[in-house]
Amino acid sequence: MTELRSTEPTRRSAARRLRPRFEPALLALTTCALLVGAIAWAAGAANIADAAWITGTVVAILPAFTWMLLALWRGRTGVDLIAVLSLGGTLAVHEYLAGALIAVMLSSGQALDSAAQRRATHDLRALLEHAPRFAHRQASGSLETVAVEDVRADDVLVVAPGESVPVDGVVRSGVAVVDESVLTGEPAHVERAAGEPVRSGVVNAGAAFELRASATAAESTYAGIVRLAAEAGAERAPVVRLADRYAAWFLPLALLLAGGGWLITGSAVGAVAVLVVATPCPLLLAVPVAVASGMSRASRIGVIIRDGAALENLGRAETAVLDKTGTLTAGRPTVLDVVPAPGGDAEEVLRLAASLDQMSQHVLAEAIVTRARRGGLALTPPSDAWEQPGRGMSGVVGGERVEVGKLAVPEHRPSWVNSALNRAMLDAAAIAWVAREGELCGAVLLRDPLRRDAPRTLRRLRSAGLRRLIMLTGDRSEPASEVAAVLGLDGVHAEQTPAGKVARVRAESDASTTIMVGDGVNDAPALAAATVGVAMGARGSTASSEAADIVLTTDRLDRLADAMLIARGARRIAVQSAAAGMGLSVIAMMIAAFGWLPPAAGALLQEGIDIAVIANALRALRAGRRDQITVPQGTGALLHRFAAAQGALRETLHLIRDTADLISLDPGSKDSLAALRQAQQFLDQQLVPHEKAEDSQLYPALIGPLGSSEAIATMSRAHAEIERLGRRTATHLRLAESRGHIEGDQVADLLATLYGLYAVLRLHFAQEEENYFTLAEAPPNAGEPGA
Repeated sequence: MTELRSTEPTRRSAARRLRPRFEPALLALTTCALLVGAIAWAAGAANIADAAWITGTVVAILPAFTWMLLALWRGRTGVDLIAVLSLGGTLAVHEYLAGALIAVMLSSGQALDSAAQRRATHDLRALLEHAPRFAHRQASGSLETVAVEDVRADDVLVVAPGESVPVDGVVRSGVAVVDESVLTGEPAHVERAAGEPVRSGVVNAGAAFELRASATAAESTYAGIVRLAAEAGAERAPVVRLADRYAAWFLPLALLLAGGGWLITGSAVGAVAVLVVATPCPLLLAVPVAVASGMSRASRIGVIIRDGAALENLGRAETAVLDKTGTLTAGRPTVLDVVPAPGGDAEEVLRLAASLDQMSQHVLAEAIVTRARRGGLALTPPSDAWEQPGRGMSGVVGGERVEVGKLAVPEHRPSWVNSALNRAMLDAAAIAWVAREGELCGAVLLRDPLRRDAPRTLRRLRSAGLRRLIMLTGDRSEPASEVAAVLGLDGVHAEQTPAGKVARVRAESDASTTIMVGDGVNDAPALAAATVGVAMGARGSTASSEAADIVLTTDRLDRLADAMLIARGARRIAVQSAAAGMGLSVIAMMIAAFGWLPPAAGALLQEGIDIAVIANALRALRAGRRDQITVPQGTGALLHRFAAAQGALRETLHLIRDTADLISLDPGSKDSLAALRQAQQFLDQQLVPHEKAEDSQLYPALIGPLGSSEAIATMSRAHAEIERLGRRTATHLRLAESRGHIEGDQVADLLATLYGLYAVLRLHFAQEEENYFTLAEAPPNAGEPGA
């Protein structure tokens, strides 16, 4: 990490080290000179009083002159020149008290601004200070402490309780309990099981654990964030240059009014009085204070903004271009459904596939194993397992040869195979076929689910000022179009290469200020081409994070909407601070030009203006997120509990559709009646009680945060419809059991009831997940598909 910090110019680093000491010393000297002069004046020693005040003025004029030269070298004019002229003018016309007051004003303004900058950038500096420096590495059966720069990939490290994880890696054994709040802003502890990745910079909140390094320190997550944080605030935003333009016309106006004051009052004192109140050095520094405050505010919610220019552009953006995979979708495929062959069992198909896929590192295999383990299935260790890239796995499970993946489909396809293929096409899902002893026994359908927070986030982005929302993806047009339709996007461009993404982003950027949001390596060029590049840094690539202007360190897309509101608030406050301060200074100059404001009183007035405007700029620390709904801790716990319960129900929801499919094929069979009986049992014992519990426990708790009972009225109405359809299904079941089978006169209405119930439940679950469950921080099963 030392190597990262050393990239800053030596001169700038030295100035930053000296500034916290110089400014308090300057304030102390000028204040002492003012007080000594006041005491001497009160004692009747006028000469001593003048000498003290002259000393204070001279002490201030030297750094003011330096600041003026530095400003001119940087292309800024006006502000510091006025300060030098006013200080020199008070000495020339023997207004020594006014000079001492101006000296105190300048030094206190600089000290106040420095303190404001330190407060505003506290969170960004905290990232640098938290950077891991050492690691405990296993070597020859013992532990050695090494510098973090010496850690290499595949090294085995031990992370002690309370220590920061030094590099990106994978938990080697046991379960790691880590606090990721430094990176994400989320206070909850997270458990990482063996084989799961852990990012550098997080804190071990549990027992010691072993970590196998997957990257060096320079290539790790935290190093990339440190590089961004080190650059934060280094460049001024356009709104700061706007303040410089204010100063460019403010200087001639001040000189003109000073000349007018000389003519009106017939004395140089009138001109000096104008220059005194025209000393807005701390005033114009209130603009970068507001910008830095906005960046600090964003960093608290897990949004690292590279510089002020990115914040200002984010605040005035009109178009957002979003990648699909990992940005609008979870980026992790999940099991959508399991289709068994006739006479087969879905759980057995899943168990066979997951047992074999335990030996695979493929992302689809991981999804199958995760689903099986969450369902409590007992997996069998496979033998003679091998993986053919691009095809799938083959091995022996329980003495039977099992294959999973892209298997050959019979030339004369059975109806259930066609049904699975049609379902995959309609749902834009991938298929993993499962074969036992050479015969297809089922299929597992997988899909990358939409993020739960995506619909709400896109609505909030529109309310924050975005007019166009466009999706770019390298994926096929079918799944891309489905996502675009669900989210109500203004356009979608599928099957895009990295070069194609760059061309699309440039076209949008030429038309308006454009945000590009992505997470993959192929998104990095497009992020760099956009007006503002936003990287999903929590699981995104290092390349995308390095190319971006803004990094979301938490895996929540809604943080972008929060950041936009913060940016707009900070930009508004910055312009407001500049305009209000300049206006007040002009009014004070006009009063002084008529001789109604002596230099000493003008100095005190200008001091008050400067302090007031800088204090106003600090409001940017609280800017934004006003439309964010917050829920009490108890309600958040309820949301988590019901979200987890609904996740389990969603995985069993296919029973209703499967029952309807079976009845449509063979309504009079005993299998159809048994399936209907099982579906009704699911409704009576699990689904309906869950919905009733939501009505009696969760929904009343949400009335307060949502502001009205009307916000939950439609959801309660859906519960009533679900219960009505459940009773209708129960009536059909009783009638069929009295007859011993399902009669033909029942089929049409029963199918309409079951398919209707399935559709209502899918929509209802999706609405609850979008409207309610996303209100809680880090919702459980956040990556699961909407039902």
